[in-house]
Amino acid sequence: MNPTHIARCAQLAMVLEVSATPKPGNIDRDHNYTDTRFEHFLASAVGVYPILEKAACAGSGVGSFIRQAVLESARWQSGGNTHFGAFILLIPLVMAGGACEDEAGECLREKLERVVKETTVDDAAELYLAFSDAKVRVKPVDDLDLSDSASVDKIKEQGLTLFDMMEMSAGYDIIAEEWVKSFPKTFECARLIKEKIKAHSINDAIVLTFMEMLARNKDTFIQTKFDSKKAEEVSRRAAIILQKGGGDMEVMRNDIHAFDRELLDEGVNPGSTADIIIAGLFVSLFEGMRF
Repeated sequence: MNPTHIARCAQLAMVLEVSATPKPGNIDRDHNYTDTRFEHFLASAVGVYPILEKAACAGSGVGSFIRQAVLESARWQSGGNTHFGAFILLIPLVMAGGACEDEAGECLREKLERVVKETTVDDAAELYLAFSDAKVRVKPVDDLDLSDSASVDKIKEQGLTLFDMMEMSAGYDIIAEEWVKSFPKTFECARLIKEKIKAHSINDAIVLTFMEMLARNKDTFIQTKFDSKKAEEVSRRAAIILQKGGGDMEVMRNDIHAFDRELLDEGVNPGSTADIIIAGLFVSLFEGMRF
């Protein structure tokens, strides 16, 4: 498919996600963090376009493209890590989309599985360097520590591919789990968005899907910053709001706003859930969703 079209789908997915409000605990068009603002996310989404377009034309090099996206994002804004997790999901999706001849979902799934499973040791090393470039907080994998520059040498010595690295992290990281299990949450997210867009605005379809995904899955970013108990508490709170509202956005809107304020006051950011939303939006747009 046309790489320009693929890159636009990815870019629009990032813009739609950050614009949706209220998205509990996350930056959106209505509020910012102290050091990171809504505009930083917009600048990142716009700035990485050339990398996305190149990735859509490529048959390999997923780790390098993720790192290039991280570095290019940083060149366009000073708000720090805006889309790191999203890039880990988007780059293989973009590469898979570029290898498809049409918008069929089965083609995307098939090509995606090939992209992630055919990764190399160099891909693993590039992603590891990207974590360091972005100063992303992450749980050490076995004896591989991001603060230790020798870790890249260990990756090469052990012959670990990027897929191997994801398998090692899948038990506690939902982004890595997506890679290992063929992106089930991403495609489920896409299904939910396309279903909800029939009765809701794109904003509300995204917010409702965000709430459902958060209710079903402990957010890795919250677990890393706080602990598993906090992540469970946030998911349980989201589930209670959804059950109380019965799927009616107007009934839930005030409760979602209140939940948003609570998480912001506590500094709780369901960032991994936002990354899944971006990936799901890409799939929805790739498959022809318009609003």
